[in-house]
Amino acid sequence: MSATTAAVTPTAAPAATSSAVPAAAPSAAPAARREPTREEVVQRYGGTAPGDWGLEVAGVITELPEGERAMALTFDACGGPGGNGYDADLIDFLRGSRVPATLFLNARWIDANPDVFEQLAADQLFEIGNHGTVHRPLSVTGRSAYGIAGTGDVGEVYDEVAGNARKLAELLGRPPRFFRSGTAHYDDVATRVVADLGEHIAGFTVNGDDGATLRAAEVRAEVASAPPGAIVIGHMNHPGGGTAPGFAAAVSGLLGAGRRFVRLSDVM
Repeated sequence: MSATTAAVTPTAAPAATSSAVPAAAPSAAPAARREPTREEVVQRYGGTAPGDWGLEVAGVITELPEGERAMALTFDACGGPGGNGYDADLIDFLRGSRVPATLFLNARWIDANPDVFEQLAADQLFEIGNHGTVHRPLSVTGRSAYGIAGTGDVGEVYDEVAGNARKLAELLGRPPRFFRSGTAHYDDVATRVVADLGEHIAGFTVNGDDGATLRAAEVRAEVASAPPGAIVIGHMNHPGGGTAPGFAAAVSGLLGAGRRFVRLSDVM
């Protein structure tokens, strides 16, 4: 939300004297951050062996900042074999209830849904996050998750993150702030690459729909159990499943109980 700035009436400055200290010249604007090239990233991390792998490794944000009582809903659109569908019922519920969310969109899903993407990007209720170029787990050694092959080396990690980041920057007019890999799995070298590319990795506290496989009652139970400060993951690319009705039921109850919802950038 934009803050309202009160107008201030300028007062007359006192007359200058010979002992007055000259005003300092305006400081130069900070230089724009330069994104490292693929070659620089490969050189920096090419010989580094990962020490950890999974959903919760160093560099992955799994909950909102300490003390935050709100809750963040995040929804992935995986694209390609992961599904190019659009759950209009889910998005319509969020809009009708004025519930904000962070939407992680894969490059292939964007290409398959250009008109929907444009509508979502123009809606201030939502922010768009980077869900990768071809929806791969981020690994520098080719590790897989849920049967999906991971990136095989540092260069492929760069391609998976930067490819869709460039697409989103061109479409949105600004780079994405948050990234989530396909399957949300990482090793601790890949997370450092993401950080060097200027994005924050969004993990999750509660898995709301287990990859869009849960029935509505199960989704409701999972989402309703999320504590204050939780990041909840769901999917917006599988219409007709349990995600939309389950989230609608749970979120309606949480709103009735006074729970507040935010986009990730609202609190981070």
